[in-house]
Amino acid sequence: MCGIVGIVGKSNVNQALYDALTVLQHRGQDAAGMVTYQDDRFFLRKDNGLVRDVFRTRHMRRLQGNAGIGHVRYPTAGSSSSAEAQPFYVNSPYGITLAHNGNLTNTNELAEDVFRSDLRHINTNSDSEVLLNVFAHELQKLGKLNPTHEDVFAAVAAVHKRCRGAYAVVALITGYGVVAFRDPFGIRPLCFGTRETPSGKEYMVASESVALSALGFSLERDVQPGEAVYIESDGELYTRQCADNPKLNPCIFEHVYFARPDSIIDNISVYKARLRMGEKLAEKITRLRPEHDIDVVMPIPDTSRTSALQLALKLGVKFREGFIKNRYIGRTFIMPGQNMRKKSVKQKLNPIELEFKGKNVLLIDDSIVRGTTCQEIVQMARDAGALKVYFASAAPAVRFPNVYGIDMPAAEELIAHGRTEQEVQEEIGADWLIYQDLEDLIECASEGNPMVDRFDCSVFDGHYVTGDINQAYLERLQLSRGETNKAKKAEENAIIGLHNNT
Repeated sequence: MCGIVGIVGKSNVNQALYDALTVLQHRGQDAAGMVTYQDDRFFLRKDNGLVRDVFRTRHMRRLQGNAGIGHVRYPTAGSSSSAEAQPFYVNSPYGITLAHNGNLTNTNELAEDVFRSDLRHINTNSDSEVLLNVFAHELQKLGKLNPTHEDVFAAVAAVHKRCRGAYAVVALITGYGVVAFRDPFGIRPLCFGTRETPSGKEYMVASESVALSALGFSLERDVQPGEAVYIESDGELYTRQCADNPKLNPCIFEHVYFARPDSIIDNISVYKARLRMGEKLAEKITRLRPEHDIDVVMPIPDTSRTSALQLALKLGVKFREGFIKNRYIGRTFIMPGQNMRKKSVKQKLNPIELEFKGKNVLLIDDSIVRGTTCQEIVQMARDAGALKVYFASAAPAVRFPNVYGIDMPAAEELIAHGRTEQEVQEEIGADWLIYQDLEDLIECASEGNPMVDRFDCSVFDGHYVTGDINQAYLERLQLSRGETNKAKKAEENAIIGLHNNT
């Protein structure tokens, strides 16, 4: 999962891009990058690290121009590498730089095709670089010295025909403008907005609406599945549906975990969806155990707080903040390596013992993926004096790999894969485990926009909306994941050894 942004303004956009990437930092903490354009030149800065660490004053001074794009990276496979920080750049045609959120499911075939047919070289293992070269080749095939918006849309249409999987893209074409487009299933989010300035109208595209509102842009709408939005350097806006059979099947995990609660995605308030998740969970608990003995409800900060508060209200049980979060530790779900995740849990959360002592506690988390943090947190609650520790997940059991850009591609890493709910309960050490029902989760999200009749719920039900995922693909992915885990383990051991020696 990554965050992308593109701005066409009337003055330097470097500070606006920086601010937008900071707002989108929750979508990727591994690397950050920014490209601006002025006087037929690109100005690029990207590196590993948080936005505040990658961009210093000396970098910002160089990032001149009234158009630019930015990216925050979350590694979907393997260890972090500055070589794969985005945006990527190709000089032909025109000079194009591109940033991407999602994951292509036919990367290997595309990379081979790009090399043998398009005669282009791919320098990294990133599917984003492959996607960039496909787009560049399709634009170059048109043979135009000065491409029009029709040419840009034709290139995007060709990309849709060649690329499969999930992708929300923003690209900057030297001297012409910013183009953004979304895959034909609309799996990954993308929206755009405007703001009025004394010099004229400015445009912005971003992964989440919160990036727009934080910078004073008004949300116009979401980019539709298969649609392209093209903003020329002078501020002229064009939009076009570029896919043959688009169908909105957005990723429901955005509402469960990734997106900020103050975002609106596909006309659905993330905050309200999470409120409804809490209500549905409370109804299930009441149905299963009408005479429950829960004394207090506590969220696992921060994503589950909205659901937990509504659940407690619905149950008529006290809501308490039992864990204090160290905000200088990254999100454990996106940290590489199990040992690093386990180590970071205790650094990240500290219990308030007086809230646990002698009580039956219901802990609420947004989801249970690998289960590593759940085990640690349940034990922390017991050590703090809880009599009983119940655990509720605002999402159903995550049993299947994700292939659309979330770092859970190997089934064997998922605690619920091949296990019953009772077995997962025993594995995490809880006295009772409650999962959200999938039908209820879908209702929680779709209530905000009845026009969305299907979400990508593949991590819960194993049904992949793009229709190109089979068992052979998943087995290849798992094999690749195994090799990646070896590299992760070696890197992790080296880091631990370094810490132990200092």
